[in-house]
Amino acid sequence: MTEPALAATAADVSSQRPRVLSGMQPTDALHLGNYLGALRQWVARQDEQDALFCVVDLHALTIPEAVDPAELRHRSRAVAALYFACGLDPERNVVFLQSHVPEHAECSWILTCVTPLGWLYRMTQFKSKAEGRESVGAGLLTYPVLQAADILLYDADEVPVGEDQVQHVELTRDIATRFNRLFGDTFVLPRAVIPGAGARIMGLDDPTEKMSKSVMIERPGHAIGLLDRPEVLKKTIMSAVTDSQREFRFEHASPGVRNLLTILHALSEEPLESIGARFEGRGYGDLKKAVLEAVLERVTPIREHYEALMRDPAELDRILGRGAEAARERAAATLARVKAAVGVGI
Repeated sequence: MTEPALAATAADVSSQRPRVLSGMQPTDALHLGNYLGALRQWVARQDEQDALFCVVDLHALTIPEAVDPAELRHRSRAVAALYFACGLDPERNVVFLQSHVPEHAECSWILTCVTPLGWLYRMTQFKSKAEGRESVGAGLLTYPVLQAADILLYDADEVPVGEDQVQHVELTRDIATRFNRLFGDTFVLPRAVIPGAGARIMGLDDPTEKMSKSVMIERPGHAIGLLDRPEVLKKTIMSAVTDSQREFRFEHASPGVRNLLTILHALSEEPLESIGARFEGRGYGDLKKAVLEAVLERVTPIREHYEALMRDPAELDRILGRGAEAARERAAATLARVKAAVGVGI
């Protein structure tokens, strides 16, 4: 390959549709908040964008003592199956496991070498996850650089994230800007895109905190799992925290009641005011039953599709293998630019 071909710049990358990269860590405990805040919106926009979705299994290694290898392999496939079960079409998107594309790790090392240590120590998630631990692995500190490599390898224009992840996209922009300044125009600068309505679903047991994958494992009743059986969903929703009032009053709804309203609004697309008028003066049991019906209607086909996919692991692996090939083709082109820019490789 000639030097001019290797030296292609970010300006050479163009598309009529925005290039989008997103992903989730492998846990089969995805919940309704993940669906409403991310998965549903990925599906809704899959004809509007050039999208890549990965299961970021390498990120699951940041706390190695918590990793069960067999369980990690299972969960990685499980999350991919949930992507498809929620409606992502592998014919219209590139879906893959991060570890199947070694360019992520190689690019991450190069980016680590240009990332000031102080930038990483300022990351709020490192501070919170490292707090109270006797020993902290280097990966917990440097994983935001791997996340930057995930994004920059695909010349992503947009990165759909929750508010708590905006700092990571900003760090990615800072790393790309520093690299471009040191070695020439190489990377596209991505922008964070925060999903709209339905992106913030709170815990049913504590509506002051966001519904969380890690918390739902520790606290049954916290979250609505996408794979929960009907009897579990019923128990979780009917036990949701409301307030001490016996009747619903829209204007004075507590955080717990508003969370139930938000879930029903997000699933039914009925305006909040209309829902409020429909349940005004009625008991909270009626509202919870309506939420349960809406949840069952949405998650039951997702669970059934997921179970069908998991019964045919060979086909699932074939789909993911095809996605990894497509991802590697794009990642390799970017990594070639990067290596040429810093003067390594042939």
